[in-house]
Amino acid sequence: MLTLYAESPEHYHALLGAHPDLLVDFHKDNCPGCRMLEMSLAAFAATPQAEGLVLLKVKLEDVGEAFFRALGLRQTPTLSVVRGGHEIARLPGFQSPEHIAAAVARR
Repeated sequence: MLTLYAESPEHYHALLGAHPDLLVDFHKDNCPGCRMLEMSLAAFAATPQAEGLVLLKVKLEDVGEAFFRALGLRQTPTLSVVRGGHEIARLPGFQSPEHIAAAVARR
């Protein structure tokens, strides 16, 4: 699983347009749940379901709180599964590798 980092809201939108299958990790510094989610994402990355998927890391401190609010995000961490530029699943809070895999498997 390739990992990319959004550096600005414009960069985020450009990456959404450039990659058809994305798992987006919305997170922030000093977030215990975000650090725990990193372990789940690492375990998920080693599974066959992660092949061909791009992990897009979006940090609140880089893109701004107003951008997070505009996307309707209420907490970190939040994962979003995006296919063809459309969000098909949103997973707020800590998620197990199994929950991540189930969300990614949705079509």
